[in-house]
Amino acid sequence: MKIVASGNSMCLRVARAEDVPALEELIPISVRALQAAYYSKEQMDAAIGPIFGVDQQLIADGTYFIVEDAGEVIGCGGWSKRKSLCGSGPAGESTATELSSVHDAARVRAFFVHPNWARRGVGSLIMKACESAIRAAGFRRVEILATLAGEPLYASFGYVVADRYELKLSNGLALPVVSMAKKF
Repeated sequence: MKIVASGNSMCLRVARAEDVPALEELIPISVRALQAAYYSKEQMDAAIGPIFGVDQQLIADGTYFIVEDAGEVIGCGGWSKRKSLCGSGPAGESTATELSSVHDAARVRAFFVHPNWARRGVGSLIMKACESAIRAAGFRRVEILATLAGEPLYASFGYVVADRYELKLSNGLALPVVSMAKKF
């Protein structure tokens, strides 16, 4: 899908295994710039990798999207039909159990945007693609474990706060997050 916005040409596509190096480069740049107003350097450093990282299971499932401009990856994000709410790892290492579209909520996961492209429609483009794919897969409910920086985007799509809590980090600190949900 090719979109032209504000004079720029953005292309949305499904992520492939060969995209992993570009994603591994984008994610820390996105986190350190766009999460800095909400989390300390120590929190971000501990979360990059285990929480803020590439979940290759999403790529293997074909549920992870990339937005490019002139061949450069400027954003990514996706959804999951698996139990994990967050985290990264190789395909097969995340919680492999598939969710039931009849009984469970799909998960929106791992949105990252290059800071030069923040608030220019990249996240919204990915969110629309996720919601369309989630509906097509038969899910009628969606859950998100949002960062504090991501909460406004998801709220603009009608997601409501279900809970606020903290994820424990390896350095003894905690990362405040927001559990959000939506029904179609």
